Amino acid sequence: MPVLPALPSPSTPLTRRDLLTETALVLGVSLGASAVWAVLSILRKVTAEQPLSAQTTAMNTSITPDRPWLDLAHQLAGVGLALVPVLLALHLLARDRWPGAGVRSVMGLDLTRPGRDLVAGTALAALIGIPGLGLYLGARELGLNTTVSAANLEAVWWAVPVLVLASLQNALLEEVVMVGYLFTRWAQAGWSTAAIIVTSALIRGTYHLYQGFGGFVGNVAMGLLLGWVYTRTRRVMPLVVAHTLLDVVAFVGYAVLADRVGWL
Repeated sequence: MPVLPALPSPSTPLTRRDLLTETALVLGVSLGASAVWAVLSILRKVTAEQPLSAQTTAMNTSITPDRPWLDLAHQLAGVGLALVPVLLALHLLARDRWPGAGVRSVMGLDLTRPGRDLVAGTALAALIGIPGLGLYLGARELGLNTTVSAANLEAVWWAVPVLVLASLQNALLEEVVMVGYLFTRWAQAGWSTAAIIVTSALIRGTYHLYQGFGGFVGNVAMGLLLGWVYTRTRRVMPLVVAHTLLDVVAFVGYAVLADRVGWL
């Protein structure tokens, strides 16, 4: 059998154009695509006859509620496939051959400081979550947001574990791609720190527009805070912890409380 000739390894670093093209492509197969769909979603909702505040945005829904085993397979496949862009971003950064450290260590996506990361992440979650809930309720009362139904799985034994997995998946996808990866690549492309933080936060807000304008504003604010924290610490793990906690409270809390309280 003929042997293919070895191809030469690239010896020059990526140009600014290459870096920006790469980030555009990664966004195009992940959260950038979500932003496009979110814009179309909010346009559909604001042009509907029903006011925005009277509409409901359903999340974490059952696919085949009459066949729980197949529904579980759908949910797990969704979580797993959503993590592919995370692996892609890490793979692309790993090609840079960081001296003395792996790419996960470079962005602080490791377990070298579990206690401090947990404390910092919990504090961030509290700082974001309490004002965020107030913003959501206020935006809904002003007619600027839909009612977000955060958990709509059937009453099955695996519902809570799947919601926790979905929370972790959201956190890894958003914080690794939107912060760890993009902050690295855009800095290599010569962007200023302020431009990086603001651009990332605006994209984060845009892919949450499907919830309404309150979701956009709240997530832009969250992106600005988390971006600033990352530039100070160079650790993405506290952001992952914070985001996971926020989503666990939102998803599991909604599943538990939706039938008990009227203001959700």
